[in-house]
Amino acid sequence: MRKTLLVMLCTAGIHLTAQAGEFGTAEEAKAMLERAVAAVKADKASALEKFTKGEDGFKDRDLYPYCGGPDGTFTAHPTLVGKSLKDLKDKAGKALGEEIYAKAEAGKIGEVAYMWPRPGTDAPVEKITFVTKADDQVCAVGYYK
Repeated sequence: MRKTLLVMLCTAGIHLTAQAGEFGTAEEAKAMLERAVAAVKADKASALEKFTKGEDGFKDRDLYPYCGGPDGTFTAHPTLVGKSLKDLKDKAGKALGEEIYAKAEAGKIGEVAYMWPRPGTDAPVEKITFVTKADDQVCAVGYYK
Protein backbone atom coordinates (compact mmCIF):
# COMPACT_ATOMS: atom_id res chain seq x y z
CA MET A 1 0.00 0.00 0.00
CA ARG A 2 2.74 2.43 0.97
CA LYS A 3 4.68 1.65 -2.20
CA THR A 4 1.54 2.13 -4.34
CA LEU A 5 0.82 5.49 -2.71
CA LEU A 6 4.42 6.62 -3.21
CA VAL A 7 4.29 5.64 -6.90
CA MET A 8 0.99 7.49 -7.28
CA LEU A 9 2.37 10.62 -5.62
CA CYS A 10 5.55 10.52 -7.65
CA THR A 11 3.58 10.07 -10.83
CA ALA A 12 1.31 12.98 -9.92
CA GLY A 13 4.32 15.10 -8.99
CA ILE A 14 6.01 14.39 -12.29
CA HIS A 15 2.82 15.27 -14.11
CA LEU A 16 2.46 18.53 -12.22
CA THR A 17 6.04 19.61 -12.74
CA ALA A 18 6.01 18.58 -16.39
CA GLN A 19 2.82 20.50 -17.01
CA ALA A 20 3.79 23.98 -18.09
CA GLY A 21 2.34 27.20 -16.76
CA GLU A 22 -0.45 29.00 -18.52
CA PHE A 23 1.96 31.20 -20.49
CA GLY A 24 5.35 30.67 -22.06
CA THR A 25 8.52 32.01 -20.44
CA ALA A 26 11.44 34.00 -21.79
CA GLU A 27 13.63 30.89 -21.75
CA GLU A 28 11.02 28.85 -23.63
CA ALA A 29 10.54 31.63 -26.21
CA LYS A 30 14.27 31.91 -26.83
CA ALA A 31 14.63 28.12 -27.12
CA MET A 32 11.75 28.00 -29.62
CA LEU A 33 13.38 30.75 -31.69
CA GLU A 34 16.66 28.81 -31.74
CA ARG A 35 14.78 25.68 -32.93
CA ALA A 36 12.98 27.79 -35.54
CA VAL A 37 16.28 29.14 -36.90
CA ALA A 38 17.63 25.59 -37.21
CA ALA A 39 14.43 24.53 -39.00
CA VAL A 40 14.66 27.45 -41.47
CA LYS A 41 18.29 26.62 -42.21
CA ALA A 42 17.43 22.93 -42.77
CA ASP A 43 14.36 23.44 -45.00
CA LYS A 44 12.93 26.96 -45.19
CA ALA A 45 9.67 26.16 -47.00
CA SER A 46 8.83 23.28 -44.66
CA ALA A 47 9.75 25.32 -41.58
CA LEU A 48 7.57 28.29 -42.55
CA GLU A 49 4.63 25.96 -43.14
CA LYS A 50 5.15 24.27 -39.75
CA PHE A 51 5.34 27.65 -37.98
CA THR A 52 2.10 28.80 -39.59
CA LYS A 53 0.29 25.55 -38.76
CA GLY A 54 1.83 25.26 -35.28
CA GLU A 55 3.19 21.79 -36.05
CA ASP A 56 6.19 19.88 -34.67
CA GLY A 57 6.30 21.78 -31.38
CA PHE A 58 6.11 25.22 -32.98
CA LYS A 59 3.00 26.16 -30.98
CA ASP A 60 3.16 26.01 -27.19
CA ARG A 61 0.47 27.89 -25.28
CA ASP A 62 1.03 31.54 -26.31
CA LEU A 63 4.43 30.89 -27.92
CA TYR A 64 4.91 30.46 -31.66
CA PRO A 65 7.51 31.57 -34.19
CA TYR A 66 6.68 33.97 -36.97
CA CYS A 67 8.80 35.21 -39.83
CA GLY A 68 8.89 37.92 -42.45
CA GLY A 69 10.61 37.91 -45.80
CA PRO A 70 12.98 40.48 -47.28
CA ASP A 71 10.01 42.53 -48.51
CA GLY A 72 8.59 42.91 -44.98
CA THR A 73 5.65 40.54 -45.51
CA PHE A 74 4.75 37.77 -43.05
CA THR A 75 5.90 34.44 -44.47
CA ALA A 76 4.88 32.49 -41.35
CA HIS A 77 2.26 33.37 -38.74
CA PRO A 78 -0.91 31.67 -37.49
CA THR A 79 -3.17 34.36 -39.02
CA LEU A 80 -1.13 37.08 -40.76
CA VAL A 81 0.69 35.38 -43.68
CA GLY A 82 0.78 37.76 -46.64
CA LYS A 83 0.21 40.88 -44.52
CA SER A 84 2.91 43.41 -43.72
CA LEU A 85 5.10 42.62 -40.72
CA LYS A 86 7.24 45.68 -41.34
CA ASP A 87 4.24 48.02 -41.04
CA LEU A 88 2.91 46.34 -37.85
CA LYS A 89 2.23 48.69 -34.93
CA ASP A 90 1.44 47.78 -31.34
CA LYS A 91 -1.68 48.86 -29.49
CA ALA A 92 0.07 52.05 -28.37
CA GLY A 93 1.09 52.95 -31.93
CA LYS A 94 4.74 51.86 -31.67
CA ALA A 95 6.19 50.76 -35.02
CA LEU A 96 7.20 47.34 -33.74
CA GLY A 97 7.55 45.76 -37.19
CA GLU A 98 10.21 48.28 -38.18
CA GLU A 99 12.04 47.68 -34.89
CA ILE A 100 11.90 43.91 -35.37
CA TYR A 101 13.52 44.28 -38.80
CA ALA A 102 16.08 46.77 -37.46
CA LYS A 103 17.14 44.51 -34.57
CA ALA A 104 17.22 41.23 -36.50
CA GLU A 105 20.80 40.13 -37.07
CA ALA A 106 22.08 36.74 -38.19
CA GLY A 107 23.80 34.88 -35.37
CA LYS A 108 22.44 37.21 -32.67
CA ILE A 109 19.16 37.36 -30.78
CA GLY A 110 17.79 40.84 -30.18
CA GLU A 111 14.79 41.95 -28.14
CA VAL A 112 11.84 44.18 -28.95
CA ALA A 113 9.38 45.28 -26.24
CA TYR A 114 5.85 46.41 -27.06
CA MET A 115 2.25 46.35 -25.85
CA TRP A 116 0.00 43.55 -27.10
CA PRO A 117 -3.09 41.78 -25.68
CA ARG A 118 -2.74 38.21 -24.50
CA PRO A 119 -4.69 35.72 -26.61
CA GLY A 120 -8.40 35.97 -25.85
CA THR A 121 -8.15 39.40 -24.20
CA ASP A 122 -8.34 43.02 -25.33
CA ALA A 123 -6.14 44.76 -22.73
CA PRO A 124 -2.57 45.28 -23.97
CA VAL A 125 0.25 44.08 -21.71
CA GLU A 126 4.00 44.17 -22.15
CA LYS A 127 5.31 41.58 -24.59
CA ILE A 128 8.97 40.91 -25.32
CA THR A 129 9.89 39.39 -28.66
CA PHE A 130 13.21 37.75 -29.40
CA VAL A 131 14.28 38.41 -33.00
CA THR A 132 16.98 37.15 -35.33
CA LYS A 133 17.70 36.60 -38.97
CA ALA A 134 17.77 33.12 -40.50
CA ASP A 135 18.62 32.86 -44.17
CA ASP A 136 16.62 35.71 -45.77
CA GLN A 137 13.96 35.55 -43.05
CA VAL A 138 13.48 37.76 -40.03
CA CYS A 139 12.08 35.42 -37.37
CA ALA A 140 10.74 36.04 -33.90
CA VAL A 141 9.08 34.45 -30.86
CA GLY A 142 7.49 36.61 -28.18
CA TYR A 143 6.39 36.07 -24.60
CA TYR A 144 4.23 38.13 -22.26
CA LYS A 145 5.75 39.68 -19.14
